[in-house]
Amino acid sequence: MNEIVLAARGISKQYPGALALDHVDFLVCRGQVNVVIGENGAGKSTLMKILAGVERPTAGVLELEGHPIRLASTRDAAALGIAMIHQELNLLPNLNVADNIFMAREETNWGVIRHRSQERAAAELMLRLEQPIDPRTLVGDLPLGQQQVVEIAKAIARDVRVLIMDEPTSALSATEIDVLFRLIRDLKSRGVSIIYISHRLEELLTIGDQVMVLRDGRVVAESPAETVSVSWIVERMTGRAFGASSRSECAAPGRPLMTVESLSMTGPTGRAVLRNLSFQVCAGEIVGFYGLLGAGRTELFECMIGLRHAERGSIVLDGKAIGKLALPERIDAGLVLVPEDRKAAGIVPELSVRENITLANLRSFASGPFLSFAKERRRSEQLVREMNIRAAGLDRPITSLSGGNQQKVVLSRFLLTEPKVLLLDEPTRGVDVGARAEIFDMIRRLAAQGMAVLFASTELKEIRALATRVIVMSLGRMAAEFTAAEATEDALVAASSPVSAPREGGDSVYR
Repeated sequence: MNEIVLAARGISKQYPGALALDHVDFLVCRGQVNVVIGENGAGKSTLMKILAGVERPTAGVLELEGHPIRLASTRDAAALGIAMIHQELNLLPNLNVADNIFMAREETNWGVIRHRSQERAAAELMLRLEQPIDPRTLVGDLPLGQQQVVEIAKAIARDVRVLIMDEPTSALSATEIDVLFRLIRDLKSRGVSIIYISHRLEELLTIGDQVMVLRDGRVVAESPAETVSVSWIVERMTGRAFGASSRSECAAPGRPLMTVESLSMTGPTGRAVLRNLSFQVCAGEIVGFYGLLGAGRTELFECMIGLRHAERGSIVLDGKAIGKLALPERIDAGLVLVPEDRKAAGIVPELSVRENITLANLRSFASGPFLSFAKERRRSEQLVREMNIRAAGLDRPITSLSGGNQQKVVLSRFLLTEPKVLLLDEPTRGVDVGARAEIFDMIRRLAAQGMAVLFASTELKEIRALATRVIVMSLGRMAAEFTAAEATEDALVAASSPVSAPREGGDSVYR
């Protein structure tokens, strides 16, 4: 047996009304990728927070290289060489990349921060992660995928013995994931132990050495990764056999609901992020938007909903031009966006589950000048049942829910506005295989009822399983369009490559 670096023995965690962990034993071996798997709410993130000093266990002990340890804070964990990349990013958007990487451990000379030295070190980390990110760039100006890269750089900048990665690839494209995996193999070769959590099951089997499955706060299975399969994992995660989602069939589209013509937009740095985009979407369609990091998918959706301003082009929704309308007016017209970053732009952490569900359509619960709490509660309870949201109570904080259940709450909120066109930016980011299947089924039901659904994803299998038509974007352009039958993985990858993206004049962008 490999040398045990970190051990959790008999760990339990009791929250008010919920037992998150129940006598969990977990052994982390040196130089291995130790995979932890489970559905949303299984206790994975709670266990990781305890190992990283964010939370304290109700019962049990932690040992580092055979010696008992007590972690009262993340500083205690960091001092012992334990670092964590959180599922929800912990970055300061008003500071630049270098300042975020060295936050709370700045390089100083007589009390003065050595910014140049930090910027050089940050540039070396970006080079190691194969990302052309300027260390002086404000983190708030970076897309979510590059913010994830900064979070990874912040963790590996320390001299770590145990590195916890909670959904590190949730915002990364296939290319960035390959880079991360090369980094993980390099860290392993140096004796660093990795604890890895992801809902992408094939990814776990690619990078993992040892697998542990949690269900309802208990360990239900452990095995070397080489001896397990995706079906083995799913059956132990859910307690039942689970079949892969079938590809959506191409139903006859209904009437045109949305037309986008010649949409162009410039980013904050003056670079064009959308270039002359034109497409039409009909009732009943599920249109997938695929592309690599920086392709412009998120910018397109934010421009359509009114969060960003287009310099040129038009957007027509059900016969009405909405390109000059404010965001609330676009929602009233029948367009909604479920954002990519659930923490920053989806949930309101200070509010309860009920308040998060009803926030976007409070007018429908009004009784004269007052809000009818009875109406609001009845409708919230109905949506909780329909969406299978697992919550201890409607008045519990939204932050008490797992990531998958938070995502269902965000979806419920926007469905209350009765949209005609639904925009979903990475709708299953950080969501387990069971919740993902439920979200897929919900999207198919909405399309069958005549709604048009546009969703952006970096996951090829998700695009191919759900979309009835696929639009591939590259460098802000529409690089290709495929029917569901034509959208093979090879075709999508080839079309998304920047080399294949043409200029307006016909020349390739790169040679």
